[in-house]
Amino acid sequence: MPDGPDFHPNAQSPRRLTITGGAGFIGVNAAHHFAQKGWRVTIFDNLSRPGSDQNLEWILATHPDTIDFIEGDLRRPASLPAALIGRNAVLHLAAQVAVTTSLIDPIEDFEVNAAGTLRLLEAVRKHIPDAIFLHASTNKVYGDLPGLRLRRIQNRWQPEAGMVGISEQQPLDFHSPYGCSKGTADQYVRDYARSYGLDTIVLRQSCVYGSHQNGTEDQGWVAHFVRAALEGQPITLFGDGCQVRDLLDVRDLCRLYEACFEHGRSLAGRVFNVGGGPENARSVIEVLSLIESTLKRDLHVSFNTERKGDQKYYVSDLAHAKRLTGWKPEVGFEAGLRDLVAWFANTRTLATA
Repeated sequence: MPDGPDFHPNAQSPRRLTITGGAGFIGVNAAHHFAQKGWRVTIFDNLSRPGSDQNLEWILATHPDTIDFIEGDLRRPASLPAALIGRNAVLHLAAQVAVTTSLIDPIEDFEVNAAGTLRLLEAVRKHIPDAIFLHASTNKVYGDLPGLRLRRIQNRWQPEAGMVGISEQQPLDFHSPYGCSKGTADQYVRDYARSYGLDTIVLRQSCVYGSHQNGTEDQGWVAHFVRAALEGQPITLFGDGCQVRDLLDVRDLCRLYEACFEHGRSLAGRVFNVGGGPENARSVIEVLSLIESTLKRDLHVSFNTERKGDQKYYVSDLAHAKRLTGWKPEVGFEAGLRDLVAWFANTRTLATA
């Protein structure tokens, strides 16, 4: 008989959660969200990403009685059973997250994102097959959207009239080793619902930002811009800066995670495009302008060559997620950016105190 608790679709929502990559930016926010809701949370992380040790210290101090930590790595499956047995929900966030890093070491990228996800799925299938498994995928599985008809209007690229965003019907088109490894994981997670009956859900996420984000030029660009602006550092834009993204506050994303777990098995095998939606769509230049006005200072911006495979426009069509979960973003980008700036400013103040 498999290990793990029984969970029925009509029972109360699961309350024992493992978060892989739980000391990362999204992971620590999710751990905080669910601990506040009374869940028991286990963080599983190898602490390899810069800033994860500080995130872990903060979350364990904030929720000492409801959050546990197991140091482990998806590339070494022997460490997984201890993080899974006795839990009935899994939020899979552990990943190699940068396109540029994947181009430097595509084998390592595959080992973490694709093979690591497969090892986790197998461990779940063996030990807790009744768990709800929620996987963080990416909009990069759609490639550079070559068939999308765009025109540049002032400081942003815009699609043809009447289009509300990219839906789940968009054909998959993996670009870069990162796109391939995340796309492979995405499809494995989806197929484990079909082939093995696991209750898996895939969220193809777009441009998440918020507190505890250690953003870089390659990933987490809103936080990278804010930190650079606060420190007076130059900012490099790749391309014309008119690329448009729908920006999603991490607090809204955590609300969606909760909604998915609450709906449980009714969503098994589903895929959702997840972002801030058209209301929170901004170009890179528009984001920089808003940071300048928020901080009341000029930024030092230069331009470099457009990165191969970059999407000129990506805005999520949220209709599918709204219809099946009742979720929609609530934090407008201007308010979310102010909160991010305040978090950075407070963090820097504490660091120098």
